[in-house]
Amino acid sequence: MSGTEPRRLRYVALGDSQTEGLGDGDDITGLRGWADRLAEELARHNPGLRYANLAVRGRVAAEVRAGQLAPALALRPDLVTVVAGVNDVLRPRFDADEVAGHIEAMFAALTAGGARVATLTFPDIARVIPLARPLGSRVIDLNDRIRRAARRHGVIVAETGRHPVVADPRLWSQDRLHASPLGHQRIAAAMAHALALPGSDDTWTHSLPAPDVPLPTGWRAAGAELRWVASHLGPWLGRRLRGRSSGDGRAPKRPHLLAMESSAGTALGEERG
Repeated sequence: MSGTEPRRLRYVALGDSQTEGLGDGDDITGLRGWADRLAEELARHNPGLRYANLAVRGRVAAEVRAGQLAPALALRPDLVTVVAGVNDVLRPRFDADEVAGHIEAMFAALTAGGARVATLTFPDIARVIPLARPLGSRVIDLNDRIRRAARRHGVIVAETGRHPVVADPRLWSQDRLHASPLGHQRIAAAMAHALALPGSDDTWTHSLPAPDVPLPTGWRAAGAELRWVASHLGPWLGRRLRGRSSGDGRAPKRPHLLAMESSAGTALGEERG
């Protein structure tokens, strides 16, 4: 009888604030996020799963590649998720060829290393932030390039940008740039479905029940937009003008492969308001 222990599945997540988990928890109690939720689901079917999350908020695609790709390869992952590009879309200067090139370089290196790689497409930001309507064409362009790069390298794509439910405000945090806990749950479910995990299905695409309180319209809606500009857009623009990022000085929250235990009650199909 051999004393060799079977290799445990290794999952590594690369990306920016969404993958880090902003909007799902906080920096005091801890961030969860869709990648943690996906790792929990993977652990339900792969006991002893090892999981690392190298994502750091504020990173553009070039920074994800420069700072996270080599450490990810060194961990010899079996599964990798790569989600980057939204921070590039939001910058005044956006070069779709350059951004997609960094993403494809990560796809190429990780698949060449033997990893199964998954990514996702992004929703039209104007459906969530009406003031961002001029950026809609950038998102469409980037999504098309991600799909083409994914086909070239055998990367799995969760099409999270195509379904009407993604514009539901309940899936977004107050800043409208990061998913809410419910939104992170839907993203994790989308990834699980794309990966064909046991028990996954397309219910993540379904609309939410009608809200108990009607969404604001007219002057109330306009007031909400002004409050959002003052509370969230203004500070974000201020950091950009000063050449600063929310991720300055931050390290990944989970840089090493650690055991991820499955948690009762966190099944991807279970939604809580």
